[in-house]
Amino acid sequence: MNKASKRIAVIDYGAGNLGSVANALTKLGYRPTVTADPSEVFKADAVFFPGVGDAGDTMRSLESSGMAQVVKELVGMKRPLFAICVGLQVLLSATEESGEHDCLDIIPGRVRKLPQGLKIPHMGWNQVRQLKTHPIFTGIDDNANFYFVHSYYADPRDRTVVAGVTEYGIEFCSMIIRDNLVATQFHPEKSGEAGLTMYSNFLEIVCP
Repeated sequence: MNKASKRIAVIDYGAGNLGSVANALTKLGYRPTVTADPSEVFKADAVFFPGVGDAGDTMRSLESSGMAQVVKELVGMKRPLFAICVGLQVLLSATEESGEHDCLDIIPGRVRKLPQGLKIPHMGWNQVRQLKTHPIFTGIDDNANFYFVHSYYADPRDRTVVAGVTEYGIEFCSMIIRDNLVATQFHPEKSGEAGLTMYSNFLEIVCP
């Protein structure tokens, strides 16, 4: 399938970084559709699930828009889904952000606050150490730098889903892979060549 014919959906539930994700995909030669229509999302060959800001607010937006169920169904169907930043965090069971809030419970585990004594949010470039051999890393060096902006981190109970880790006071999960689900705490769309390569790998190798 050529790039022009591949249907790419970017889920619109009010998140703030939809445009930057869509622009990165456009730069790679695709024609992404930013959509709040579940039927359009289900018709896509690959789906991107961005997120920024507060996980509690994100869950409220997902639930009110009906997109919470859409994301659960996509993962259940093993459809290609790439979740970014807060999009990764809300895949877990619950978050400590906003006091305490239930999340999608797709990946069992909790979202925890980064330790005290660190500059919060963790913002800027940091390395991702690869824990899995996977096509998503094709052409990307181990310990390559990616761009982060976050105050909380995912702590999945099943460590076999953790594909990448990053050091910031502690070693935390910065990337999850399970079946056709790829999720990153960092922002590939803001991470230069390595980030574009990761998106390209997802669309060309993970979602051929």
